Amino acid sequence: MRSRLLPLLIMLLAGVLLALGVPLATSQARSEQQRVVVDRIDDTTRFASLTQFVTDGEVGGIGDARLSTLRAELAAYHDVYGIRAGVFSRDGSALAAAPMGWRAPGGARGPEFTEALAGRRSQGAGQVWPWQRDRRLVVASPVIRDGDVIAVVVIDSPTGALRERILRGWAGIAAGEAAAMLLAFAAAFRLTGWVLRPVRVLDKAAHDIATGRLTARVAPSGGPPELRRLAHSFNEMADNVEEVLERQRAFVADASHQLRNPLSALLLRIDLLALALPEGNAEVASVRDEGKRLARVLDGLLDLALAEGTPADLRVTDVAALVAERVAAWRPVAERAGVTVTLTGPAAVTAWADPVGLSSALDAIVDNALKFTPAGGEVHVAVIAGRDEVTVVTADDGPGLAAEELERIGDRFWRSGRHQNVSGSGLGLSIVGALLAAAGAAIAYEPNEPSGLRVTVTLPRHAPEGGEQPVLSRQAWPDAGAA
Repeated sequence: MRSRLLPLLIMLLAGVLLALGVPLATSQARSEQQRVVVDRIDDTTRFASLTQFVTDGEVGGIGDARLSTLRAELAAYHDVYGIRAGVFSRDGSALAAAPMGWRAPGGARGPEFTEALAGRRSQGAGQVWPWQRDRRLVVASPVIRDGDVIAVVVIDSPTGALRERILRGWAGIAAGEAAAMLLAFAAAFRLTGWVLRPVRVLDKAAHDIATGRLTARVAPSGGPPELRRLAHSFNEMADNVEEVLERQRAFVADASHQLRNPLSALLLRIDLLALALPEGNAEVASVRDEGKRLARVLDGLLDLALAEGTPADLRVTDVAALVAERVAAWRPVAERAGVTVTLTGPAAVTAWADPVGLSSALDAIVDNALKFTPAGGEVHVAVIAGRDEVTVVTADDGPGLAAEELERIGDRFWRSGRHQNVSGSGLGLSIVGALLAAAGAAIAYEPNEPSGLRVTVTLPRHAPEGGEQPVLSRQAWPDAGAA
């Protein structure tokens, strides 16, 4: 979410800074040009006053000596500043100009000249921008005597220095904008982190609950008040869900336990009744089989309730040693069924697991594989060590399951219609899923090539967040034996 929210905030902040920077840069350029225009107007005013001084009483008449003084002043001005300047009569002819022979831009019809003839000082042309290399700044002032314009002073100034000052000002503005953008980015990064931190915590807690860790809760953290209230509501919801599921598990466990005693008594009475009937009575055998199947279902329900309600005893476990021991325990059963059980993988590899729960899960997986593997087939168990996880893959040569059946495998009491003649309650793989989920592990099912089923158990190699570093356990599980 931060990857979507952060660019949006950055774009908004960039738009605000751009909206502020562009008018500021424009104002700075206009201020610089206005300063130059004011200086040039002051210069034209000074030359206009000098022109009034050197003129005689007749309109437009200038004495030779005073005219030489005016020309010397204009020449010095041009030599020092590199600015062209001149005094022109009303018809545009030059009275004095520097450099010699220079004419006012546009002559007597130029916009600045025309404005000065009207008795007003010209303010120069439009705004000069840094990229306008050929622009010049022309300012004209009238020379007024007895209320009449007798001459016009024109100054034609280059704009190189003006454009450089504008660029330097813009560089300062750009540096300020960049610094403000960095600060805004840092503030936006912290803001999005502050807003999204409770969301990430809430997402992790929801994922933990979805994967079977019903004790996961959202710890109090910062963020907006709305998200804090949402976290509080989430914890209340999780408490209610855990309480309801705990009651359900308790009911299943109590019902299974309470039904086992009368069922055991019923099976005993059936055995006693069978003594009074002819040996091999089909009805008695059928009733006895149904009773035993019901006993297996009750045992499975009790085991499932215990698996879902008992917290996992997580520790660093030698998975390779545990798998080797369970395969060795099941090998006699496989030999009686004419099935070969093989094991490959490293001699030792550790992962984070509950040894007892993992042992029970492996027993159920291998037992299931042996049930459906025909005589002469093979069940292959492989331990694969990865960087962040260890996988235990069990593959058999049985008939396997169809694609739609793979979607339902692990559901409680579900069994394939093609395997109804195989003994079982349909709870074994459900118990496996509960045992592994409680330990932070995962289980997946897929077809095995060319036939059969492949079951993959994935175990994390690193401790869960907040978990303690335990002592290495190699023989921390009881011998479950062969079913």
